[in-house]
Amino acid sequence: MNRRDVPITDVACFHSQQCAEKYLKAFLQEQRIRFTRTHALFLLLDQCKSVNTEFESIRKYLERLDNYAVATRYPGAKITNEMAQSAISAATRVRTFVRDKLNLPK
Repeated sequence: MNRRDVPITDVACFHSQQCAEKYLKAFLQEQRIRFTRTHALFLLLDQCKSVNTEFESIRKYLERLDNYAVATRYPGAKITNEMAQSAISAATRVRTFVRDKLNLPK
Protein backbone atom coordinates (compact mmCIF):
# COMPACT_ATOMS: atom_id res chain seq x y z
CA MET A 1 0.00 0.00 0.00
CA ASN A 2 1.49 3.33 -0.96
CA ARG A 3 0.81 6.74 0.57
CA ARG A 4 -1.89 7.58 -1.98
CA ASP A 5 -3.95 4.62 -0.76
CA VAL A 6 -3.96 5.78 2.89
CA PRO A 7 -6.97 7.91 3.87
CA ILE A 8 -6.01 11.34 5.12
CA THR A 9 -8.54 11.49 7.91
CA ASP A 10 -6.85 14.32 9.78
CA VAL A 11 -7.06 16.58 6.72
CA ALA A 12 -10.72 15.67 6.20
CA CYS A 13 -11.49 16.64 9.80
CA PHE A 14 -9.53 19.89 9.60
CA HIS A 15 -11.25 20.98 6.39
CA SER A 16 -14.66 19.99 7.76
CA GLN A 17 -14.08 22.29 10.74
CA GLN A 18 -12.90 25.04 8.42
CA CYS A 19 -16.01 24.65 6.27
CA ALA A 20 -18.29 25.17 9.26
CA GLU A 21 -16.19 28.07 10.54
CA LYS A 22 -16.23 29.88 7.20
CA TYR A 23 -19.98 29.45 6.78
CA LEU A 24 -20.65 30.90 10.24
CA LYS A 25 -18.37 33.81 9.40
CA ALA A 26 -20.11 34.30 6.06
CA PHE A 27 -23.45 34.59 7.84
CA LEU A 28 -22.03 37.12 10.29
CA GLN A 29 -20.44 39.07 7.44
CA GLU A 30 -23.76 39.22 5.60
CA GLN A 31 -25.41 40.49 8.79
CA ARG A 32 -22.64 43.10 9.15
CA ILE A 33 -21.62 41.68 12.51
CA ARG A 34 -17.95 42.02 13.39
CA PHE A 35 -16.19 38.94 14.65
CA THR A 36 -12.71 38.34 15.95
CA ARG A 37 -10.09 36.18 14.32
CA THR A 38 -10.99 32.90 15.92
CA HIS A 39 -11.47 29.21 15.28
CA ALA A 40 -13.91 28.99 18.22
CA LEU A 41 -17.08 27.66 16.65
CA PHE A 42 -19.20 28.24 19.75
CA LEU A 43 -18.20 31.89 19.96
CA LEU A 44 -19.25 32.31 16.34
CA LEU A 45 -22.42 30.32 16.98
CA ASP A 46 -23.40 32.64 19.83
CA GLN A 47 -22.93 35.63 17.57
CA CYS A 48 -25.09 34.01 14.88
CA LYS A 49 -27.75 33.20 17.47
CA SER A 50 -27.91 36.88 18.42
CA VAL A 51 -29.46 37.41 14.99
CA ASN A 52 -31.29 34.12 14.51
CA THR A 53 -31.97 31.74 17.39
CA GLU A 54 -32.48 28.85 14.94
CA PHE A 55 -28.69 28.54 14.82
CA GLU A 56 -28.90 26.65 18.12
CA SER A 57 -30.09 23.66 16.08
CA ILE A 58 -26.61 23.17 14.58
CA ARG A 59 -24.77 23.11 17.92
CA LYS A 60 -24.62 19.30 17.91
CA TYR A 61 -22.80 19.36 14.57
CA LEU A 62 -20.37 22.02 15.73
CA GLU A 63 -19.58 19.88 18.79
CA ARG A 64 -18.26 17.19 16.43
CA LEU A 65 -15.99 19.70 14.69
CA ASP A 66 -14.79 22.10 17.36
CA ASN A 67 -11.45 20.47 18.23
CA TYR A 68 -10.32 19.81 14.68
CA ALA A 69 -9.06 23.34 13.96
CA VAL A 70 -5.98 22.78 16.10
CA ALA A 71 -5.79 19.15 17.19
CA THR A 72 -5.31 17.77 13.68
CA ARG A 73 -2.34 20.01 12.97
CA TYR A 74 -0.04 18.36 15.48
CA PRO A 75 1.53 14.91 15.38
CA GLY A 76 -0.03 12.23 17.49
CA ALA A 77 -3.69 12.89 16.73
CA LYS A 78 -5.48 9.60 16.21
CA ILE A 79 -8.24 10.29 13.71
CA THR A 80 -10.24 7.28 12.54
CA ASN A 81 -12.21 6.87 9.34
CA GLU A 82 -15.38 7.02 11.41
CA MET A 83 -14.34 10.33 12.93
CA ALA A 84 -13.60 11.73 9.48
CA GLN A 85 -16.95 10.56 8.12
CA SER A 86 -18.73 12.11 11.11
CA ALA A 87 -16.87 15.39 10.59
CA ILE A 88 -17.74 15.51 6.89
CA SER A 89 -21.38 14.78 7.70
CA ALA A 90 -21.45 17.52 10.36
CA ALA A 91 -19.86 20.06 8.02
CA THR A 92 -22.40 19.19 5.34
CA ARG A 93 -25.26 19.79 7.79
CA VAL A 94 -23.82 23.17 8.85
CA ARG A 95 -23.22 24.13 5.22
CA THR A 96 -26.79 23.28 4.21
CA PHE A 97 -28.26 25.13 7.20
CA VAL A 98 -26.26 28.34 6.69
CA ARG A 99 -26.73 28.36 2.92
CA ASP A 100 -30.47 28.22 3.56
CA LYS A 101 -30.22 31.20 5.93
CA LEU A 102 -28.24 33.09 3.28
CA ASN A 103 -30.78 32.18 0.59
CA LEU A 104 -28.13 30.37 -1.44
CA PRO A 105 -28.83 27.25 -3.49
CA LYS A 106 -28.06 24.01 -1.74
